[in-house]
Amino acid sequence: MSPLEVHEEFRPIAALRNPHLQSLLASIKLRRPLVMRRAAGLLAASEEVILDCGDGVRLMGEYTAAAGGSSRGLMVLIHGWEGSSSSLYILSSAARLHTAGYDIFRLNLRDHGGTHHLNRELFHSCRLDETVGAVQAIAERWPGRPLYLAGFSLGGNFALRIARRAPAVGLPLERVVAVCPVLDPARAMAQLEEGWIGYRLYFLRKWRRSLLIKQACFPDLYDFGNLRELPTLTATTDYFVRRYTEFPDAESYLDGYSITGDVLAGLQVPSRIITAVDDPVIPARDLPRLARSDALEVLVTPAGGHCGFVADWRLESWIDTAILAAVTGDRAASR
Repeated sequence: MSPLEVHEEFRPIAALRNPHLQSLLASIKLRRPLVMRRAAGLLAASEEVILDCGDGVRLMGEYTAAAGGSSRGLMVLIHGWEGSSSSLYILSSAARLHTAGYDIFRLNLRDHGGTHHLNRELFHSCRLDETVGAVQAIAERWPGRPLYLAGFSLGGNFALRIARRAPAVGLPLERVVAVCPVLDPARAMAQLEEGWIGYRLYFLRKWRRSLLIKQACFPDLYDFGNLRELPTLTATTDYFVRRYTEFPDAESYLDGYSITGDVLAGLQVPSRIITAVDDPVIPARDLPRLARSDALEVLVTPAGGHCGFVADWRLESWIDTAILAAVTGDRAASR
């Protein structure tokens, strides 16, 4: 990639330019009434679906057909780490796309969204095969329409890796959008450890709770009673990796889902990354380390935090319109 270029498509009011505030607004309860009101039609028409992803893996999500029986395409949405198909940012974007005439599938990654009981093995971020299998199963179940994929944070990382593999497995993806994707997991981890303590405590609390739910589902396999003895994400990750994955240490595990270097070389599916210079979770300085590809466009805004992009006190997220613009290939529509 060329050196970082910053564009002005997103311009929040002065009072909302703090990156931590932007990041919190993505999922803050204050937004829930607005999002739930906009998503009411989507939720009323949604059906729960369990997907056969191959090798005995099952993942769950919710499908919503386009209103009126006429579809502009099928959009698969993937949440971030410890989020779910019901996260506010997912529902907000899903509602916007559904209103615009798209079928929606909100996919839960393994052990997210209350799906801990579906698979005996634990989730980790290198489980790419099953997410590819999930999108393939979705494409096969609802064929005959353009297929799109969008993801947030870790979900954006998965989306780009799926896009890279899509031609090799015959997955007919039209376009992919990645919002604030994890780029270099080791550096993102360091950012979480060294930055504002609120992020670290948030993810530790949610991860510990998820692991204890998994333990309750499979008490013969797991005992996480000593989790609180591990005070950092780095220590918890190393404990988890050495005991419950095929990786020898945290370093090799984190490198396993990095998308910097040559990982995206040869990308063929048109893909757009949308992120912010002031993202306090994913360092924007890692963007120039992505492999160059004619299929990859990077839209970097000066503000927006981590998956926030809230423009004003109406608390509507610009990213919903930006995703729609990326799907249609119209960057100007996001302004």
